[in-house]
Amino acid sequence: MSENEGVRLQKVLAEAGIGSRRHCEELIGEGRVTVDGKRVFRFGERVDPRSAVIHVDGKRVETRAEMRYYAINKPRGVVSTMSDERGRKSLADYVEVPERLFHVGRLDTDTEGLILLTNDGELSHRLTHPSYGVAKTYLAEIHGPIPRDLGKRLRAGVTLDDGPAKADRFRIFDQVGRRVLVEITLHEGRKHIVRRLLKEVGFPVQQLARIEFGPIKLGSLKPGTMRALTVHEIGDLYKAVGL
Repeated sequence: MSENEGVRLQKVLAEAGIGSRRHCEELIGEGRVTVDGKRVFRFGERVDPRSAVIHVDGKRVETRAEMRYYAINKPRGVVSTMSDERGRKSLADYVEVPERLFHVGRLDTDTEGLILLTNDGELSHRLTHPSYGVAKTYLAEIHGPIPRDLGKRLRAGVTLDDGPAKADRFRIFDQVGRRVLVEITLHEGRKHIVRRLLKEVGFPVQQLARIEFGPIKLGSLKPGTMRALTVHEIGDLYKAVGL
């Protein structure tokens, strides 16, 4: 790229949401920015925002203007696709943006909670591929009493009809009488895996919601609503899958 081609790096960073141009110049001057793997200190550096791979403090910054990243809270009874041949409610009924988006993974129809939507094919592939082991956290309602060693049993793993399965983390989140909310984290996505795992140890799930997908949290997002991910959340997703 010649001196007159491309866009100044600090402008690209500012337009990507990193901060003001002055702040972005400070980041460059402090050596906190890399372009295509090389640390940059020169304010006048020009880059092609459509192809340059830019990191700030080790996190990738998405600079392609056409890329979109959202979180949606899928309600119960909604299928985790962008259309449904049987006429059931799908994610498309809640998406109010013109871009064509892909859902990252799925949730059972009876499970509510966090789903990511994007048109970034490479990121979507890595987030759902088992080799990257992106963790997902769920809140499950089960009926107690809960034995003290349940978490230990789940972390040790059980054998299901399609192979072994185990939880990465498990804790009791809340308890009122026999109604117990438990938080369970796994890094795999086999069909009905949380329900099957808890049923195998004697605690069928009454209700289930996904509250985290990798570094992204559901937070206070209401069922049936969506929000754009922040530039920092997008960077966290890239980091989670080695991009």
